[in-house]
Amino acid sequence: MEEQVGNKQVLASGLITGNPKQTDMYVHTSTITLQLPPEASNAVLVKNLYLSCDPYMRGSKTTAKTRLFYSFSPNSPIIGYGVCKVLDSKHPDFKKGDLVWGVTKWEEYSIITTMTESLFKIEHTDVPLSYYTGLLGMPGMTAYAGFYEVGVPKKEDYVFISSAFGAVGQLVGQLAKLMGCYVVGSAGSKDKVEILKNKFGFDGAFNYKEEQDLNATLKRYFPEGIDIYFDNVGGDMLEAALLNMRRRGRIVVAGMISQYDLDEPQGIKNLVNIIYKQIKVEAYTVYDYYHLYPKFLDTILPYIRDGKITYVEDIAEGLESGPAALEAMFKGHSAGKQVVQLAHE
Repeated sequence: MEEQVGNKQVLASGLITGNPKQTDMYVHTSTITLQLPPEASNAVLVKNLYLSCDPYMRGSKTTAKTRLFYSFSPNSPIIGYGVCKVLDSKHPDFKKGDLVWGVTKWEEYSIITTMTESLFKIEHTDVPLSYYTGLLGMPGMTAYAGFYEVGVPKKEDYVFISSAFGAVGQLVGQLAKLMGCYVVGSAGSKDKVEILKNKFGFDGAFNYKEEQDLNATLKRYFPEGIDIYFDNVGGDMLEAALLNMRRRGRIVVAGMISQYDLDEPQGIKNLVNIIYKQIKVEAYTVYDYYHLYPKFLDTILPYIRDGKITYVEDIAEGLESGPAALEAMFKGHSAGKQVVQLAHE
């Protein structure tokens, strides 16, 4: 009989609606055997090294199957993306010792059975492993697919990114700059605005909380209009962008963080501009583009190694710090991509 070990977990305390708070979660220790049973076909047992805090990790009033997976089920471990080391495998694609990233649980050790198709083997370890929760993981792929495949950018395009300091936005802006575009981003604090301009090389940035008239703000930064609006927030910012789009502009809809918590969704004005300016508005999910992951790595890894892409992380130490880190991310208090580190291998 294999020896059992303690397995610290972060569990949801009940049905959560909206943005999770620390009080919606609690730490619990269960036990686990660090070997898969013979009948566990295609399963993988992993040790979780890093966990990712992402905007989709919210509670929901419904359990509609329109979402890929739920982060919160009462008294169950939080579910999200992470970086893990394989301890035992009955899956043909993974072996003991492999490093992987993909969907896992907020606990020290996880048995992954149903989401193995979302696990990616990590082949490149000359970059920080934590990058696979963000820049080289799901948020990075979201940025890459949205900008190149949906936005179809051209050199010298005028690009506006909302929530530009987030894990997705900071990469979209840098990819746009590398392509020779003019890039402006919005963020929620003076410090973040300074980092967008001075560290990520944006041509301009503004704190949306300080702007009284977003339409006037965008006109100030884009007197010639916007070719690509990379939308992470929806709502008032989308309304203002519609007024400032150029003819045949593209609006890439990656998220609508301003709308997720509203009981009554906000109606969007200015939609007639889609007709007048022949604007293309396209939403997407990253899951449709994971087949491009090798191409994505071929593009991004050389940029990282050559120092052409900068990336800012906010790493919280220890599983116990996870609930506070997740709440901080939703409140906009994270100083970069929010990550929770569980172990150093």
